Amino acid sequence: MADLLLGQVLSFDGDPFGLGPEAARVSEAVVVDQGRIAAVGSAASLRATYPQARVTDYGHHLISAGFVDAHVHYPQTAIIASWGKRLIDWLNQYTFPEEMRFADPAYAAEVAARYFDLALAHGTTSMCSYATIHPASVDAFFEQAQARGLRAFAGKTCMDRNAPEGLRDTAQSAYDDSKALLAKWHGRARLSYVITPRFSPTSTPEQLAAMGALWAENPDCLMQTHLSEQTDEIAWVKDLFPQSRDYLDTYEAQGLLREGAVYGHAIHLTAREKARLAEAGASVVHCPTSNTFIGSGLFDMGLAHSLRVGLATDTGGGSSFSMLRTMAAAYEVAQLRGQALHPAQLWWLATQGSARALRAEHQIGNIAVGAEADLVVVNLASTPAIAQATQRAEDIWQAVFPTIMLGDDRAIQAVWIAGKLLL
Repeated sequence: MADLLLGQVLSFDGDPFGLGPEAARVSEAVVVDQGRIAAVGSAASLRATYPQARVTDYGHHLISAGFVDAHVHYPQTAIIASWGKRLIDWLNQYTFPEEMRFADPAYAAEVAARYFDLALAHGTTSMCSYATIHPASVDAFFEQAQARGLRAFAGKTCMDRNAPEGLRDTAQSAYDDSKALLAKWHGRARLSYVITPRFSPTSTPEQLAAMGALWAENPDCLMQTHLSEQTDEIAWVKDLFPQSRDYLDTYEAQGLLREGAVYGHAIHLTAREKARLAEAGASVVHCPTSNTFIGSGLFDMGLAHSLRVGLATDTGGGSSFSMLRTMAAAYEVAQLRGQALHPAQLWWLATQGSARALRAEHQIGNIAVGAEADLVVVNLASTPAIAQATQRAEDIWQAVFPTIMLGDDRAIQAVWIAGKLLL
């Protein structure tokens, strides 16, 4: 039986970075049938067309596509909000010791379950995650995602240098493990395997080449890694790869730059790197709470006019599981660069923009006929502070913006996954 949901239904007909706020539209109702969006329109017309549908009236709540978190480290769930200095210090002090624990499959399963519970409570319905070098960490993530019916992306993190002994593999074992995991999980249910070298400092050219070879053999997969997060990291890469023109070239030379490449952070890009990313059709992912928390720098949202740009919490370098908080941080970072982001652009980044960065915009990230019915219902008056601001609103964006800036998991009223009410 179809479900008819009533509320303020937000969808996008295009990219608000190019078209402005007019790219968004608000309807009165959406019909969900057999896991997909069947219709969007007025309440009266859809009641008449679907007289047998179960009706859920969400009143003035906003009904949106579920949030899509395009860059996550689920194994860092337990170390979120750990005091640190710079990226490399943070990795050595917190990240690597925690990731060592994922050699225990039971611990991996425990953290994966906790991560998904937290993400869903904040309205995140799809995510792209790094695991650890341990194959069981990938199994744990995908098992939990499949149990919840989610569309999810992940891969085994590959590192063969500049990491503790217990977190290093080799070029060959990284290839073999990744290939086996890809065969096991890619395309199963709503799951996608992502080829995942952590970043150039922790992979030799031989390992990067092995990942490039695996990607060439499986071109429908995504490839994710990190790029130009901090200035001292970039200097380190220059020392490790003296033959490379720049950071991006360390990947490009090994077959790791084309459509389907997803680079986290991408803050300190050269003109050549920006041009090559655009030419190759690659994606970059903005991680604003992480970039401020670890002191990395200010992302240039002007890149959204030439690149596929996603938005991400970067758990646990990021300081929140909430995509609402992440939108707020993206607004603040852009302000510091003299770029005033409209609420429509922020919401698009957290839904359709991130879906586009993951090459999944035809499946998730928008309320459009035929799309998968992953939905979040947002209370636009979830706290007294937000409610008093919303009462003054003269249009939908004045009503939405206080929730972007002040909202948290209390704003999430319901989550639908593949057309079924999950929360």
